[in-house]
Amino acid sequence: MRVRDDFVAVTVPATSANLGPGFDCMGLALDLWDDVSVHAMTGPTSVIVEGEGAGNVEQGEDNLVVRALRFALDRVGAPQVGVRMHCTNRIPHSRGLGSSASAIVAGVALARALVGEEDVLGRQEILQIGTQMEGHPDNVAPAVFGGATVAWMDEETNAVGSLRLTPPAGVEPVVFIPDFKLRTATARAALPDTIAHVDARFNVARAAALAAALSGQAQASGGADMHCVLMEATRDRLHQEQRRSVMEPSLALVDWLRGAGYAAVVSGAGPTVLSLEAVGADVRREAAASGWRVLPLGVAATGVQITRGSLAKVAF
Repeated sequence: MRVRDDFVAVTVPATSANLGPGFDCMGLALDLWDDVSVHAMTGPTSVIVEGEGAGNVEQGEDNLVVRALRFALDRVGAPQVGVRMHCTNRIPHSRGLGSSASAIVAGVALARALVGEEDVLGRQEILQIGTQMEGHPDNVAPAVFGGATVAWMDEETNAVGSLRLTPPAGVEPVVFIPDFKLRTATARAALPDTIAHVDARFNVARAAALAAALSGQAQASGGADMHCVLMEATRDRLHQEQRRSVMEPSLALVDWLRGAGYAAVVSGAGPTVLSLEAVGADVRREAAASGWRVLPLGVAATGVQITRGSLAKVAF
């Protein structure tokens, strides 16, 4: 295996995971993209970052994109190279929008682009490697495949599987990004070790309903429209309320938005809040006045794409 191209680039979307009841298994790709380019060269690794994370992320071998790139090259038996990397980051860090998963996916896709062979590091292998590095597939899968995804991992074999869903009209994501960060480890530490059977049953039903709704093929009973389905299907008893103590402003915003009739959830581990429906201008203004950055975002129909290199025009 050899490196065929010496200058490649990829683009990868932000993601929102959990989506209410789909804890650690459901995700949505959002139309907000990081762009990363790499020159393969001799000499020490250098990383230039513009936008989100500039001045804070690692600029050498410890950079997460670089680590993923090197992991993937080793995985396929390709030689390591010197790296000059340029990142234009638009995905906020430590906000619950999948920045780490997107960085990992970008790195593995860059390895595919450098190798330049169509049958090396396809999307399923990117999902597998990304999940191995990230620990769970809920953010990785939508970053790889786009749309909405349901993903799982076999704990015995570590094999990862996923289903891609195409959300219907009416699913119009809006994110509310706060001016504070929250580490995923902190959010996870707030979760209890056990849950009641009745709460598990509650979430299983809502997660199944949400997956059906996001497939675009569901027909609700009793004449319910998509809004009514989304409101019910985004209810959760497993993780959001349990994390209130570490992100009270986020849960207060979820309560306010749901009270106003919007299907809102915590995005990933937070503290960003996601509405699966478009919100009114008055709601956007009021949230912005309270310090939230409000971004209406479409669903990203595709996942990671190679934008420069011999595979740039090759579907995979």
